[in-house]
Amino acid sequence: MEHKLVDHLFRHHSGKMVSVLTRIFGLEHLEVIEDAVQDTFLKASLSWRKKRPEHPEAWLTKAAKNRVLDIFRTLKSQKKRSTSFATGTDAIAINELFLDAEIEDAQLRMIFTACHPKLDPRDRISFALKTVSGFSIKEIASALLTKEDTIKKRLLRARKAIKKEAIKFYIPQGKDLSERIESVMEVLYLIFNEGFHSNTKEQLIREDLCGEAMRLCQLLLTRKDTRLPEVYALFALMCFHSARLSAKTNVNNEVLDLKQQDRALWHFPLVQLGNTMMHKAVETNDFSCYHYEAAIAAEHLRAKTFEDTDWDKILQWYEALYNIQPMPSHVLTMAVISIQNKDYEKAEAYFKILQPETLEQRAYLYYAAKADYFAETNDFKSALEYLEQAIACVTNTLEKDYLLKKHEAWLHK
Repeated sequence: MEHKLVDHLFRHHSGKMVSVLTRIFGLEHLEVIEDAVQDTFLKASLSWRKKRPEHPEAWLTKAAKNRVLDIFRTLKSQKKRSTSFATGTDAIAINELFLDAEIEDAQLRMIFTACHPKLDPRDRISFALKTVSGFSIKEIASALLTKEDTIKKRLLRARKAIKKEAIKFYIPQGKDLSERIESVMEVLYLIFNEGFHSNTKEQLIREDLCGEAMRLCQLLLTRKDTRLPEVYALFALMCFHSARLSAKTNVNNEVLDLKQQDRALWHFPLVQLGNTMMHKAVETNDFSCYHYEAAIAAEHLRAKTFEDTDWDKILQWYEALYNIQPMPSHVLTMAVISIQNKDYEKAEAYFKILQPETLEQRAYLYYAAKADYFAETNDFKSALEYLEQAIACVTNTLEKDYLLKKHEAWLHK
């Protein structure tokens, strides 16, 4: 139980601690700070076996701060500086930096530091996931559909670039802000997406990641200069998707597709919040990919039953989305929508321009969709062949079980 508590706190608070400590000690000591925070949680997992502190987060924050000071005292080059931090007015200033408003400011600084233009775009995302939200290397690899060794190299490159370019720990203004906000939103989108549809084996949904992405997105909306239409649209999208989380699996932890979901379980206060955000997002006519994705999610929520879904409208939004963001996953979804519309000729046309390997870890979705296409056209021999390919390459246990049940049902067709 204590192990789960420490994991929970690490997910929610490690990013805060790393950000505040970086503001205190500087980006040049980021690696030392991350190690100190890691050590603190290890210490917590051992110490709390005997007795859990009354205020766990405060305990962790104080322990992390003291741990960094301890480390710096061992470094001759930092001895004078670390001693001065420990007492007097400097200590008061440090304590003030742990106030809620200052923690938010520090995290925003970290987000924008991670998305600095002098960092390679691929490195920015990995670095942000590590420092802002406490992702492990394994989790980052999963979220970005790549190898763990690749992530290690990206993190190393990012740290080297920060030192080489002497990147500052601040929130940019004016033109610099607009250039970086797109990368910031991409990172938050990835964090949320890994929570909403996890690549881990045993969990389909990771609500803690969804909540973390929403919290960070809300941070952007607290400041006038980052309160932009596309940020409102991204937050609306997160609200719409989160509203359906409790209906994605049943009491036996089995995957339910959209047709099977109990719509009474959808959380409509989140839908209302998403609608409010979308009203703010469309105050201008300049629409981002997040606007279109939110519009698609809203269309699904608007339908009282699966049969009431306006697939033509959803296809229209996907076509608009594909025009500004041509991705294989969008083509696949348009093929699936065409199957729902029983427009098999159009579905086949979309499949022809797709290569499953371009979907990487999501390639099983291509085979599963192709299986549905053949099942709808009563070619169950081909449907089973494609479904077996999907089963062979899906990694999530719950999704594999879902596909195996479908396979069993089709064997009797």
